Amino acid sequence: MPHALSHDARIYWRTDGDPALPALVLGNSLGTDFSMWDILLPRLLRHFYVLRFDMRGHGASDAPAADYTLDQLTDDAEAVIAAAGITQYHYCGISLGGMVGMNLASRQPSGLQRLILSNTSPKFPDPALWAARIDAVRQGGMASIAEAGLARFFTPEFVRIGDMGFQRVRNTLLGIDPQGYIGCCAAIRDMDLRGVLARIQVPTLVVTGEFDLSTPPAVGEALAQAIAGSEHVNLRSAHIPCVEIPTAYGDTLVHWLAPADVDSDVSRYAAGLVRRKSVLGDAHVERSLKHATPFNAGFQQFITRYAWGEIWTSSRFPDLQRRLLVLAMTAAQGRWEEFELHVGAALRAGVEPETLQELLTQVAVYTGVPAANTGFKIAGELIREHQAAD
Repeated sequence: MPHALSHDARIYWRTDGDPALPALVLGNSLGTDFSMWDILLPRLLRHFYVLRFDMRGHGASDAPAADYTLDQLTDDAEAVIAAAGITQYHYCGISLGGMVGMNLASRQPSGLQRLILSNTSPKFPDPALWAARIDAVRQGGMASIAEAGLARFFTPEFVRIGDMGFQRVRNTLLGIDPQGYIGCCAAIRDMDLRGVLARIQVPTLVVTGEFDLSTPPAVGEALAQAIAGSEHVNLRSAHIPCVEIPTAYGDTLVHWLAPADVDSDVSRYAAGLVRRKSVLGDAHVERSLKHATPFNAGFQQFITRYAWGEIWTSSRFPDLQRRLLVLAMTAAQGRWEEFELHVGAALRAGVEPETLQELLTQVAVYTGVPAANTGFKIAGELIREHQAAD
């Protein structure tokens, strides 16, 4: 596992995605590790080369037995960025990760381009609250504060649903080294970043949660007012929006950090053509364009702009999910030419036959056995051809 040595601790980090894309560094909150970003990661990788790291005292990073400082945690982040060889990057941090982001940006590093400060605060007014939490963990371990922590992390409705994202965060919180958690609590207890906010000069977005009890919207509004030129957006979530509302939060990150440079039919067509080729394959698209006639050329341009330049370029759905939606809809409507086209493209992209089998079984239940029967026949023939070619 890659670690960066910072002061007296080894800080665990990893990168994912294409290094040719813009780099995005993600900072996790108190009581989590970098797996908090997992649900959002497939979408982010469409746009960014992502660097994640575990805060000191969390996850696979070391947890020295001491009170930590925010400067130490910021040094840890800088050590990780250097170890990953990243020179230009955006930074997004939630809660404690946002506090590190504020401190990092105040140092005016040359490589930082854009900053997102999410569900965070430059100062907490009552140190006694943190002293009480530290005492509780010392006496009763992480279990003593877990349920109260989860109630701050998420809305009651999300806690009630208790999906896999919630369970992952809960398990992570319970598994954190108590000393590491205490050390980070001390850093938050002692920090006061209000005096450095004026030094932040990069474009900054402050994100708040409408139901966030730890850092309410008013705290974020004040933070945005203290950072010159910053913007503020309030989302319908509690304290950990990347887990509770990943689509809306992903929209916020992508639109702020990687706004689409599509501002005309020409640029939308160009973006759609690239996406169409990546999904269906160069050969099929080039063949379609080659066989275009004056009669259907306008239609070919229309579907490239609309279906591919708007729908398929959206990163809200992973490619697999979007492929399965298309296959289910074309099977249900008996659009077998389109169904065959997308089955072949899915197989070439590595979609497993078992996935198509599951999809067509569900088609049988919800749209009828005859449609599924035809779908199994077409897909089965394509699977045999694909496996024979391999």
